[in-house]
Amino acid sequence: MIRMLTIDALTHSYPGGHTAVDDLSLAVEAGELVTVVGPSGCGKSTLLRCIAGLQRPTGGRVLLNGDEIRDVPDSLAMVFQSYGRSLLPWLSVRDNVALVLRHRYGSRRERRAAALEALAEVGLADAAAKHPGQLSGGMQQRVAIARALAYGPKLLLMDEPFGSVDAQTREDLEDLLLALRARTPVTVVLVTHDIDESVYLGDRVVVLTGAPGRVLAELPVGLPADRDQIKTRQDPEFVRLRAEVGRLVREK
Repeated sequence: MIRMLTIDALTHSYPGGHTAVDDLSLAVEAGELVTVVGPSGCGKSTLLRCIAGLQRPTGGRVLLNGDEIRDVPDSLAMVFQSYGRSLLPWLSVRDNVALVLRHRYGSRRERRAAALEALAEVGLADAAAKHPGQLSGGMQQRVAIARALAYGPKLLLMDEPFGSVDAQTREDLEDLLLALRARTPVTVVLVTHDIDESVYLGDRVVVLTGAPGRVLAELPVGLPADRDQIKTRQDPEFVRLRAEVGRLVREK
C-alpha cells in the first residue's frame, strides 16, 4: 500500500505550558479508514488540527504524500462535530455545499451542479433548496459530509462527526460513511469517543494515552468490509476488539 499520511514525533504545547500531544508518531495508508480514540483531553482534536494545517505543531512534523504540511492542503477536507456552526443559515443547502467549490469550478452553474451531485450521494437531492434550519440534525450533518466530499479530498478528517445526534441517526450516518467510502477513493481519519463506533467503522483503531497524548496501541480490525449494525456488533471479533479497546482507553 502507499503511505499517504506520516505523523513524525508530533508535539504540541499551548501557551501556559499545557502539552496536548507529545512525541506522537503514526502512519496512514492511502484508502485506509483509521479511527482514533482515547480518554477525554488526550489531544485528539489537537492532532486533527495539526494534520489539517490549522495549527503549527511545536515539535515534529506532519507529511501528506511526502510533503510537510504548513498550511491547509488543497487535497484535504474536514467535518466537525458542530454541524450547525459550520453551515451558513442564510444560504440554501445547495449553496452551502457549492460555497467551498469556488476554486474548483469557474462558473456558478458548475458549482451548483457539483453540489447537487454531492447531495445526491448522501440522499439529500430533494432538500437542495431548503435552508439548514429546516433540516434535522442528522440531515444537517449529511450536508456537511456532502460539502466535504464535493471538494474531492484525498484525505478526509472527521472530528466526532456523529457525536451530536441521537443513537439511531448516528448508526445511519456511520453506515452512510461506510457506503460513501466504498464508492469514493478517500482516506479517512476519524476521531471519536465512542469505542463501539471506532471498531465498527475502522480498518484500524489507534488508541491514545491520557494527556499528553501518545500512541498507546494500534489494533487492526479483522471484520468483513460489508458491515451491518446488528450482525457486525454480534460478531465475536467485534466483541473482542471492543473489549480490548475499552481496556486500553481505561488504562490511560
